[in-house]
Amino acid sequence: MGRLSGKKAFITGGAGGIGLGIALAMAREGAKVAIADINEPLLAEAMLVAKGLDITSVHCDVSDRADVFAKIDKFVSDAGGLDILVNNAVMFHYALMTDFEPEIVDRMLNVGLKGTYWCLQAATPHLKANGGGAIINLSSIAVSSAIPNASIYTSIKGAIDALTRQQSAELGAYGIRVNAVAPGAIPTPGANSVIDAAGWQAREQKTLLKRLPTADDIGHAAVFLGSDEASTITGVTLKIDSGMTLT
Repeated sequence: MGRLSGKKAFITGGAGGIGLGIALAMAREGAKVAIADINEPLLAEAMLVAKGLDITSVHCDVSDRADVFAKIDKFVSDAGGLDILVNNAVMFHYALMTDFEPEIVDRMLNVGLKGTYWCLQAATPHLKANGGGAIINLSSIAVSSAIPNASIYTSIKGAIDALTRQQSAELGAYGIRVNAVAPGAIPTPGANSVIDAAGWQAREQKTLLKRLPTADDIGHAAVFLGSDEASTITGVTLKIDSGMTLT
């Protein structure tokens, strides 16, 4: 029996990187998982990687509130309930504050912040009906240590930290735990688009453990937070950064 046996999990931005790492880890522990994403080719690749696991793909645009509600409702109907929501979807873009184009700012906020909020709204009634469950939001160590040219990304993640605490206060009475994980520097396709090999080496040397976390490491932490082992943990943002923010 896996640690998440019988649980149903809906994961946004689940087709690659950290999202897929979480999806695979949860499915390997017995969960029935839906990976929601807008990138159809990446979803197809993810399903090949997930062969043999109880994972389904869902095309979902988290910036579209109606689409979020429809896709979460359908998953709950098909799966027979909802136990875990993972809000992982995000858009990366780095630029000087004065150079951000309005449409980029809007898209980042619509995906990273509003998308998280729509998913919380859509999932909460199902979690209440289930008698409780777990919500896991994706924060970042960028909230703790300033990163040049990341004003919008860092603002979104800071807001998600605050939202995590707020929702834990609102939902605790219903047995719903709300936590966040704050990954350190992790080589993913999104991060690789803005960080070169020299940048990764410099980040690795800044860690206390002299190694960078992986998507699998985030997946293991998410499994714990989604499991009954974490039944009294809520309102927490867990840093998974190999000690980078302590240096």
